[in-house]
Amino acid sequence: MQRQNASNLKARYLPLSKVSVPIMRRMYEIYSGYYENISLDIFCQDMVEKSGIFLVEEKATKRVVGFSTLKVIDMNVEGRRVKGVFSGDTIIEEKYWGSKALQVKFFFRMIREKIRHPFRPMFWLLISKGYKTYLLLANNFHNYYPNPEGKDQRLAPLVDAYCQSLFSDYYCNQRRLLDFGEGYTHLKSDVAGISDEMRLANEKIQFFEKQNPSWQRGTELPCIGQVNLKLLVSYPFQLWQKKRRKTKPAVTAVACE
Repeated sequence: MQRQNASNLKARYLPLSKVSVPIMRRMYEIYSGYYENISLDIFCQDMVEKSGIFLVEEKATKRVVGFSTLKVIDMNVEGRRVKGVFSGDTIIEEKYWGSKALQVKFFFRMIREKIRHPFRPMFWLLISKGYKTYLLLANNFHNYYPNPEGKDQRLAPLVDAYCQSLFSDYYCNQRRLLDFGEGYTHLKSDVAGISDEMRLANEKIQFFEKQNPSWQRGTELPCIGQVNLKLLVSYPFQLWQKKRRKTKPAVTAVACE
């Protein structure tokens, strides 16, 4: 499939009360193109539990090509009150894979949530069916769990807390996996597969598959990333560096005899 220019996209946040029926149907249309074992009823039931959504649209046509859901929750863990920003279903049409529009909008939403309670610890909560979601965490957060280097074990109780709160019937805390059963929604077999070359080239993908060996049938790996000052300062700089590398003109080598 031919990739489209990712700069042609924009993202915006809508509270749930602003999500119209046509938008919901378009989101489901995208979702059904990449996932098995789904229904519109289940999709809508899950949606009404969220705080809002991020829409990814083509700038010129305003056509919706992707989305992500968001839920803000408060938790009490080991005697302290913390805020969790939970990401639910996230999908973008394949021809736009690589776009940073959604990431940037989500980042600014996290800043907004942090400003509302600046002294309360805040975390990004997510459950990952596939390696792409896990890499969003592992490639952008300084402190996260599960971590292939064994760091940040202190975050494990927070994973237990939000899984017990949101998914108590499906959480196996020994394996730290969510198992919704054989008929649960999962990625289609031709979407976001993991090849031997990818396993060899990327230790984080290896680690994801080790932690969630049954991902192909829809088991979810619960994850968490800490939203702190270090992240809020460094992430914009990381984006700038990536953009600069992409726009930097190539140097043409000239052979001399």
